[in-house]
Amino acid sequence: MSKFGATHSLRRLPVQERSAARVRRMLDAAADLIEEVGYDRLSTTAIAQRADVAIGSVYQFFGDKRSLAEALSQRYIDLYFERLAARFDAEPPADWRGGVEAAIDEYVQMYRTAPGFRVLHLADAIDPGRADAVTTGGDVIADQILAGLAQRFGIGGDDELNKTVTVAVETGQALVRLAFRRDPEGCSASIAEAADVVCDYLGRRL
Repeated sequence: MSKFGATHSLRRLPVQERSAARVRRMLDAAADLIEEVGYDRLSTTAIAQRADVAIGSVYQFFGDKRSLAEALSQRYIDLYFERLAARFDAEPPADWRGGVEAAIDEYVQMYRTAPGFRVLHLADAIDPGRADAVTTGGDVIADQILAGLAQRFGIGGDDELNKTVTVAVETGQALVRLAFRRDPEGCSASIAEAADVVCDYLGRRL
């Protein structure tokens, strides 16, 4: 994946480092503002001001605030899997259940540390241009997890497993959101329940 997030969200890719730095500042600014005021009150003008770039620079790379949010969502998905891979390399899980528990814990850490992550929560469409097959953040995460199950645990993929993992991902996301609605730092009992529910569901189908 691009270090700028979903490349389809960009009108054009930055070529020079100066332009790349501006795009990174825009995404950083969008993340901070989403955390502070929410998505509905986000504006491209506010992003330009926070990033210290001209408003024309925003529209040079992004069509609107939605495309910025899509790119930020993909950036966070990339970061999530980078962190999860580093965790697995440092302490490989003994089985898929350990992998699921680590995946949920890392997702919780993103909620706690990544600005705007809990507002985006990666559930919305990140490819709205495809009217025939809209892709959500959950779909992208499910695809990566399917690849990980095959690579690390030898669990082969088919259409049924794809559906199963997608349901597990969406369920886990919803339960983590509930945990953070109950407690801004994440209700520990609800987080533990999220891992139990997802593991029980997958255990009946893997």
